[in-house]
Amino acid sequence: MKAVHFGAGNIGRGFIGAILQQSGYEVTFIDVNAELIDRLNKDKAYEVVLADETKESFTVTGVSGINSKEHPEQAAAAVAEADLVTASVGPHVLPFIAPVIAKGLSAREAGSEVNVIACENMIGGSDQLKKEVEKHLSEDEAARVFASSGFPNSAVDRIVPIQHHDNPLTIEVERYFEWVIETAHMKGTQPDLKGTLFVEDLVPFIERKLLTVNTGHASIAYNGLLKGYETVKEAMADQEILDVLEGVLSETSTFLTQKFELDKEQHQMYVRKIISRYKNPYISDGLDRVGRAPLRKLSAGDRLTYPAVELDRQQLVPVHLEKTIAAALAFNIEEDPESVQLQEWIAEEGPAAALEKASGIESGSSMSERIIHYYQQIK
Repeated sequence: MKAVHFGAGNIGRGFIGAILQQSGYEVTFIDVNAELIDRLNKDKAYEVVLADETKESFTVTGVSGINSKEHPEQAAAAVAEADLVTASVGPHVLPFIAPVIAKGLSAREAGSEVNVIACENMIGGSDQLKKEVEKHLSEDEAARVFASSGFPNSAVDRIVPIQHHDNPLTIEVERYFEWVIETAHMKGTQPDLKGTLFVEDLVPFIERKLLTVNTGHASIAYNGLLKGYETVKEAMADQEILDVLEGVLSETSTFLTQKFELDKEQHQMYVRKIISRYKNPYISDGLDRVGRAPLRKLSAGDRLTYPAVELDRQQLVPVHLEKTIAAALAFNIEEDPESVQLQEWIAEEGPAAALEKASGIESGSSMSERIIHYYQQIK
Protein backbone atom coordinates (compact mmCIF):
# COMPACT_ATOMS: atom_id res chain seq x y z
CA MET A 1 0.00 0.00 0.00
CA LYS A 2 1.15 3.52 -0.79
CA ALA A 3 0.48 6.68 1.19
CA VAL A 4 1.37 10.24 0.27
CA HIS A 5 1.76 12.75 3.08
CA PHE A 6 2.04 16.48 2.43
CA GLY A 7 4.30 18.06 5.05
CA ALA A 8 7.59 16.50 6.19
CA GLY A 9 7.70 18.61 9.35
CA ASN A 10 7.41 17.58 12.97
CA ILE A 11 3.80 16.37 12.91
CA GLY A 12 4.25 14.79 9.49
CA ARG A 13 7.25 12.68 10.50
CA GLY A 14 6.62 12.23 14.21
CA PHE A 15 2.89 11.52 14.10
CA ILE A 16 1.03 10.89 10.84
CA GLY A 17 3.91 9.47 8.81
CA ALA A 18 4.90 7.16 11.66
CA ILE A 19 1.35 5.79 12.01
CA LEU A 20 1.06 5.29 8.25
CA GLN A 21 4.31 3.32 8.15
CA GLN A 22 3.34 1.25 11.21
CA SER A 23 0.03 0.49 9.48
CA GLY A 24 1.77 -1.07 6.49
CA TYR A 25 2.04 1.86 4.07
CA GLU A 26 5.05 2.93 2.05
CA VAL A 27 5.13 6.64 2.81
CA THR A 28 6.14 9.37 0.37
CA PHE A 29 6.52 12.79 1.97
CA ILE A 30 5.85 15.84 -0.21
CA ASP A 31 7.37 19.13 0.92
CA VAL A 32 9.28 22.18 -0.32
CA ASN A 33 12.04 21.81 2.31
CA ALA A 34 14.92 20.59 0.17
CA GLU A 35 17.09 19.57 3.14
CA LEU A 36 14.44 17.27 4.60
CA ILE A 37 13.45 15.76 1.26
CA ASP A 38 17.06 15.11 0.21
CA ARG A 39 17.81 13.45 3.55
CA LEU A 40 14.65 11.30 3.36
CA ASN A 41 15.70 10.06 -0.08
CA LYS A 42 19.22 9.39 1.16
CA ASP A 43 18.41 7.60 4.43
CA LYS A 44 15.02 6.05 3.57
CA ALA A 45 14.36 6.05 7.33
CA TYR A 46 14.29 8.24 10.43
CA GLU A 47 14.14 7.86 14.21
CA VAL A 48 11.22 8.84 16.45
CA VAL A 49 12.02 9.36 20.15
CA LEU A 50 9.33 9.43 22.85
CA ALA A 51 9.54 12.57 24.99
CA ASP A 52 9.47 11.11 28.48
CA GLU A 53 11.87 9.64 31.01
CA THR A 54 12.18 6.37 29.05
CA LYS A 55 13.48 7.99 25.84
CA GLU A 56 12.24 4.95 23.96
CA SER A 57 12.68 5.18 20.22
CA PHE A 58 11.70 3.41 17.03
CA THR A 59 12.72 3.68 13.40
CA VAL A 60 10.31 4.59 10.60
CA THR A 61 11.53 2.83 7.46
CA GLY A 62 10.56 2.61 3.82
CA VAL A 63 10.05 6.35 3.40
CA SER A 64 10.95 8.72 0.57
CA GLY A 65 10.35 12.32 -0.40
CA ILE A 66 9.41 14.57 -3.32
CA ASN A 67 10.16 18.28 -3.52
CA SER A 68 6.89 19.65 -4.90
CA LYS A 69 8.47 23.01 -5.72
CA GLU A 70 11.09 21.44 -7.98
CA HIS A 71 9.08 18.41 -9.15
CA PRO A 72 5.33 19.19 -9.12
CA GLU A 73 4.63 16.63 -11.86
CA GLN A 74 6.29 13.88 -9.82
CA ALA A 75 4.30 14.91 -6.74
CA ALA A 76 1.02 14.79 -8.70
CA ALA A 77 1.96 11.36 -10.07
CA ALA A 78 2.46 10.09 -6.52
CA VAL A 79 -1.04 11.28 -5.60
CA ALA A 80 -2.40 9.54 -8.68
CA GLU A 81 -0.97 6.22 -7.47
CA ALA A 82 -1.64 6.55 -3.73
CA ASP A 83 -4.00 4.41 -1.68
CA LEU A 84 -4.28 7.22 0.89
CA VAL A 85 -3.38 10.94 0.90
CA THR A 86 -2.85 12.90 4.11
CA ALA A 87 -1.59 16.39 4.95
CA SER A 88 -0.24 18.33 7.95
CA VAL A 89 1.03 21.58 6.50
CA GLY A 90 -0.84 24.21 8.53
CA PRO A 91 -4.23 25.72 7.65
CA HIS A 92 -2.71 28.61 5.69
CA VAL A 93 -0.73 26.28 3.44
CA LEU A 94 -3.68 24.15 2.26
CA PRO A 95 -4.28 26.41 -0.80
CA PHE A 96 -0.68 25.86 -1.92
CA ILE A 97 -0.84 22.05 -1.94
CA ALA A 98 -4.27 21.98 -3.60
CA PRO A 99 -3.05 22.31 -7.23
CA VAL A 100 -0.82 19.24 -6.94
CA ILE A 101 -3.58 17.23 -5.27
CA ALA A 102 -6.10 18.32 -7.91
CA LYS A 103 -3.78 17.28 -10.72
CA GLY A 104 -3.02 13.96 -9.06
CA LEU A 105 -6.67 13.11 -8.40
CA SER A 106 -7.57 14.03 -11.99
CA ALA A 107 -4.95 11.59 -13.27
CA ARG A 108 -6.25 8.60 -11.29
CA GLU A 109 -7.81 5.66 -13.06
CA ALA A 110 -11.59 5.91 -13.41
CA GLY A 111 -13.32 4.56 -10.31
CA SER A 112 -10.09 4.35 -8.32
CA GLU A 113 -11.22 5.37 -4.84
CA VAL A 114 -8.99 7.28 -2.45
CA ASN A 115 -9.37 9.39 0.70
CA VAL A 116 -7.63 12.71 1.28
CA ILE A 117 -7.36 13.62 4.97
CA ALA A 118 -6.21 17.01 6.29
CA CYS A 119 -4.64 16.55 9.72
CA GLU A 120 -4.70 20.16 10.90
CA ASN A 121 -5.50 22.10 14.06
CA MET A 122 -8.73 23.44 12.62
CA ILE A 123 -12.40 22.58 12.32
CA GLY A 124 -13.32 21.13 8.90
CA GLY A 125 -9.76 20.90 7.58
CA SER A 126 -10.57 18.32 4.89
CA ASP A 127 -13.67 20.28 3.87
CA GLN A 128 -11.47 23.33 3.38
CA LEU A 129 -8.88 21.36 1.43
CA LYS A 130 -11.61 20.00 -0.85
CA LYS A 131 -12.79 23.55 -1.58
CA GLU A 132 -9.24 24.55 -2.48
CA VAL A 133 -8.81 21.50 -4.72
CA GLU A 134 -12.10 22.26 -6.47
CA LYS A 135 -10.75 25.67 -7.54
CA HIS A 136 -8.28 23.86 -9.81
CA LEU A 137 -10.82 21.58 -11.50
CA SER A 138 -13.36 22.22 -14.21
CA GLU A 139 -16.99 21.44 -13.39
CA ASP A 140 -16.80 18.10 -15.23
CA GLU A 141 -13.44 17.22 -13.64
CA ALA A 142 -14.75 18.03 -10.17
CA ALA A 143 -17.78 15.77 -10.64
CA ARG A 144 -15.57 12.91 -11.77
CA VAL A 145 -12.87 13.42 -9.14
CA PHE A 146 -15.18 13.82 -6.15
CA ALA A 147 -17.23 10.78 -7.16
CA SER A 148 -14.29 8.59 -6.15
CA SER A 149 -12.25 10.85 -3.83
CA GLY A 150 -13.35 11.25 -0.21
CA PHE A 151 -12.32 14.14 2.03
CA PRO A 152 -13.12 12.94 5.57
CA ASN A 153 -12.45 15.45 8.34
CA SER A 154 -10.16 14.50 11.20
CA ALA A 155 -8.94 15.71 14.58
CA VAL A 156 -5.31 15.24 15.62
CA ASP A 157 -3.53 15.72 18.91
CA ARG A 158 0.13 15.16 19.72
CA ILE A 159 2.58 17.62 21.26
CA VAL A 160 6.00 18.02 19.64
CA PRO A 161 8.52 19.91 21.82
CA ILE A 162 11.19 22.33 20.69
CA GLN A 163 14.22 20.26 19.75
CA HIS A 164 17.49 20.17 17.85
CA HIS A 165 19.20 17.04 16.52
CA ASP A 166 22.33 16.39 14.50
CA ASN A 167 20.18 14.42 12.09
CA PRO A 168 17.43 16.78 10.85
CA LEU A 169 15.05 13.82 10.38
CA THR A 170 15.15 12.68 14.01
CA ILE A 171 11.99 13.77 15.79
CA GLU A 172 10.93 13.69 19.45
CA VAL A 173 7.21 13.46 20.28
CA GLU A 174 5.09 12.83 23.35
CA ARG A 175 3.86 9.28 23.90
CA TYR A 176 0.18 10.32 23.94
CA PHE A 177 -1.61 10.85 20.64
CA GLU A 178 -5.14 10.99 19.29
CA TRP A 179 -6.19 10.77 15.64
CA VAL A 180 -9.95 10.71 15.08
CA ILE A 181 -11.36 10.40 11.56
CA GLU A 182 -14.97 10.96 10.50
CA THR A 183 -16.45 8.20 8.35
CA ALA A 184 -19.24 10.31 6.83
CA HIS A 185 -17.34 11.43 3.72
CA MET A 186 -15.08 8.43 3.20
CA LYS A 187 -14.87 6.58 -0.11
CA GLY A 188 -14.21 2.87 -0.48
CA THR A 189 -12.82 0.64 2.24
CA GLN A 190 -12.02 2.24 5.58
CA PRO A 191 -8.22 2.25 5.99
CA ASP A 192 -6.75 0.25 8.84
CA LEU A 193 -4.67 2.82 10.73
CA LYS A 194 -2.94 1.81 13.96
CA GLY A 195 -4.31 3.57 17.04
CA THR A 196 -6.79 5.67 15.05
CA LEU A 197 -10.45 6.11 16.03
CA PHE A 198 -13.16 6.28 13.34
CA VAL A 199 -16.43 7.97 14.29
CA GLU A 200 -19.65 8.95 12.51
CA ASP A 201 -19.70 12.48 13.95
CA LEU A 202 -16.38 14.21 14.46
CA VAL A 203 -17.67 17.55 15.76
CA PRO A 204 -17.69 16.63 19.49
CA PHE A 205 -14.11 15.32 19.25
CA ILE A 206 -12.85 18.34 17.31
CA GLU A 207 -14.43 20.84 19.69
CA ARG A 208 -13.37 18.86 22.79
CA LYS A 209 -9.78 18.90 21.58
CA LEU A 210 -9.81 22.51 20.32
CA LEU A 211 -11.45 23.90 23.47
CA THR A 212 -9.35 21.87 25.88
CA VAL A 213 -5.88 21.22 24.45
CA ASN A 214 -5.60 24.34 22.27
CA THR A 215 -7.49 26.70 24.57
CA GLY A 216 -5.43 25.48 27.51
CA HIS A 217 -2.18 25.92 25.63
CA ALA A 218 -3.19 29.46 24.65
CA SER A 219 -4.03 30.26 28.27
CA ILE A 220 -0.60 29.14 29.45
CA ALA A 221 1.16 31.05 26.67
CA TYR A 222 -0.57 34.42 26.88
CA ASN A 223 -0.83 34.57 30.66
CA GLY A 224 2.67 33.14 31.12
CA LEU A 225 4.23 35.75 28.86
CA LEU A 226 2.62 38.50 30.92
CA LYS A 227 4.65 37.28 33.91
CA GLY A 228 7.91 37.09 31.96
CA TYR A 229 8.11 33.32 31.50
CA GLU A 230 9.63 31.84 28.37
CA THR A 231 8.53 28.19 28.41
CA VAL A 232 5.47 26.12 29.26
CA LYS A 233 7.53 24.36 31.94
CA GLU A 234 8.30 27.67 33.68
CA ALA A 235 4.71 28.89 33.46
CA MET A 236 3.23 25.65 34.78
CA ALA A 237 5.33 25.99 37.94
CA ASP A 238 3.42 29.20 38.78
CA GLN A 239 0.26 28.53 40.81
CA GLU A 240 -1.46 31.65 39.47
CA ILE A 241 -0.97 30.49 35.88
CA LEU A 242 -2.26 27.05 36.86
CA ASP A 243 -5.30 28.58 38.58
CA VAL A 244 -6.20 30.59 35.46
CA LEU A 245 -5.68 27.50 33.29
CA GLU A 246 -8.00 25.44 35.48
CA GLY A 247 -10.54 28.28 35.42
CA VAL A 248 -10.39 28.46 31.61
CA LEU A 249 -10.86 24.71 31.24
CA SER A 250 -13.69 24.73 33.78
CA GLU A 251 -15.46 27.28 31.58
CA THR A 252 -14.87 25.35 28.35
CA SER A 253 -15.96 22.17 30.15
CA THR A 254 -19.26 23.80 31.06
CA PHE A 255 -19.83 24.69 27.42
CA LEU A 256 -18.73 21.32 26.01
CA THR A 257 -20.62 19.08 28.43
CA GLN A 258 -23.81 21.05 27.84
CA LYS A 259 -23.52 21.24 24.05
CA PHE A 260 -22.64 17.61 23.43
CA GLU A 261 -24.18 16.04 26.55
CA LEU A 262 -20.79 14.64 27.53
CA ASP A 263 -20.39 12.60 30.68
CA LYS A 264 -19.02 15.17 33.14
CA GLU A 265 -16.84 12.72 35.07
CA GLN A 266 -15.27 11.30 31.91
CA HIS A 267 -14.68 14.78 30.56
CA GLN A 268 -12.95 15.83 33.78
CA MET A 269 -10.67 12.81 33.45
CA TYR A 270 -9.82 14.06 29.95
CA VAL A 271 -9.12 17.58 31.29
CA ARG A 272 -6.85 16.21 34.03
CA LYS A 273 -4.97 14.18 31.42
CA ILE A 274 -4.43 17.29 29.32
CA ILE A 275 -3.13 19.29 32.29
CA SER A 276 -0.73 16.45 33.15
CA ARG A 277 0.59 16.62 29.58
CA TYR A 278 1.34 20.33 29.98
CA LYS A 279 3.34 19.45 33.10
CA ASN A 280 5.53 16.94 31.27
CA PRO A 281 9.02 18.52 31.50
CA TYR A 282 10.13 16.66 28.38
CA ILE A 283 7.67 18.43 26.07
CA SER A 284 7.98 22.00 27.28
CA ASP A 285 7.58 24.51 24.46
CA GLY A 286 8.39 28.18 24.04
CA LEU A 287 5.49 30.44 25.01
CA ASP A 288 6.13 32.78 22.09
CA ARG A 289 5.80 29.82 19.70
CA VAL A 290 2.63 28.54 21.38
CA GLY A 291 1.10 32.02 21.27
CA ARG A 292 1.98 32.84 17.66
CA ALA A 293 -0.77 33.71 15.16
CA PRO A 294 -2.94 35.57 17.71
CA LEU A 295 -5.41 36.77 15.06
CA ARG A 296 -6.27 33.17 14.19
CA LYS A 297 -6.47 32.19 17.85
CA LEU A 298 -8.74 35.18 18.60
CA SER A 299 -10.99 34.63 15.57
CA ALA A 300 -14.71 34.00 16.05
CA GLY A 301 -14.70 30.23 15.61
CA ASP A 302 -11.46 29.49 17.38
CA ARG A 303 -10.26 28.43 20.83
CA LEU A 304 -10.81 31.60 22.89
CA THR A 305 -13.57 33.75 21.44
CA TYR A 306 -15.89 30.90 20.42
CA PRO A 307 -16.47 29.38 23.90
CA ALA A 308 -16.42 32.79 25.58
CA VAL A 309 -19.15 34.20 23.32
CA GLU A 310 -21.29 31.07 23.63
CA LEU A 311 -21.11 31.16 27.43
CA ASP A 312 -21.88 34.88 27.43
CA ARG A 313 -25.02 34.16 25.38
CA GLN A 314 -26.09 31.82 28.17
CA GLN A 315 -25.56 34.71 30.61
CA LEU A 316 -22.54 32.94 32.10
CA VAL A 317 -19.62 35.35 32.44
CA PRO A 318 -16.43 33.52 31.28
CA VAL A 319 -14.04 35.44 33.53
CA HIS A 320 -10.92 33.35 32.87
CA LEU A 321 -11.47 33.18 29.13
CA GLU A 322 -11.97 36.95 29.00
CA LYS A 323 -8.75 37.53 30.96
CA THR A 324 -6.93 35.25 28.52
CA ILE A 325 -8.36 37.13 25.53
CA ALA A 326 -7.08 40.34 27.10
CA ALA A 327 -3.67 38.73 27.54
CA ALA A 328 -3.74 37.68 23.86
CA LEU A 329 -4.32 41.33 22.88
CA ALA A 330 -1.04 42.13 24.63
CA PHE A 331 0.90 39.47 22.67
CA ASN A 332 3.71 41.44 21.04
CA ILE A 333 6.32 39.42 19.18
CA GLU A 334 8.05 41.21 16.31
CA GLU A 335 8.82 37.96 14.49
CA ASP A 336 5.13 37.06 14.24
CA PRO A 337 3.26 38.87 11.41
CA GLU A 338 -0.14 38.48 13.08
CA SER A 339 1.21 39.93 16.31
CA VAL A 340 2.59 42.91 14.39
CA GLN A 341 -0.77 43.42 12.66
CA LEU A 342 -2.67 43.19 15.95
CA GLN A 343 -0.42 45.75 17.64
CA GLU A 344 -0.80 48.10 14.65
CA TRP A 345 -4.60 47.91 14.96
CA ILE A 346 -4.39 48.66 18.67
CA ALA A 347 -2.06 51.62 18.11
CA GLU A 348 -4.16 53.06 15.27
CA GLU A 349 -7.73 52.35 16.41
CA GLY A 350 -7.57 51.38 20.08
CA PRO A 351 -7.90 47.98 21.78
CA ALA A 352 -11.71 47.72 21.56
CA ALA A 353 -11.71 48.24 17.78
CA ALA A 354 -8.78 45.86 17.39
CA LEU A 355 -10.61 43.24 19.44
CA GLU A 356 -13.68 43.59 17.23
CA LYS A 357 -11.59 43.25 14.08
CA ALA A 358 -9.84 40.17 15.38
CA SER A 359 -12.71 38.38 17.12
CA GLY A 360 -16.01 39.91 16.10
CA ILE A 361 -16.76 40.88 19.71
CA GLU A 362 -18.54 44.19 19.23
CA SER A 363 -16.91 47.28 20.64
CA GLY A 364 -19.08 48.69 23.42
CA SER A 365 -20.68 45.35 24.30
CA SER A 366 -20.53 44.24 27.92
CA MET A 367 -18.09 41.46 27.00
CA SER A 368 -15.83 43.86 25.12
CA GLU A 369 -15.86 46.30 28.02
CA ARG A 370 -14.88 43.57 30.49
CA ILE A 371 -12.04 42.37 28.26
CA ILE A 372 -10.73 45.89 27.66
CA HIS A 373 -10.87 46.52 31.41
CA TYR A 374 -8.60 43.49 31.94
CA TYR A 375 -6.38 44.65 29.07
CA GLN A 376 -5.95 48.09 30.58
CA GLN A 377 -4.99 46.50 33.90
CA ILE A 378 -2.30 44.54 32.03
CA LYS A 379 -0.94 47.64 30.30
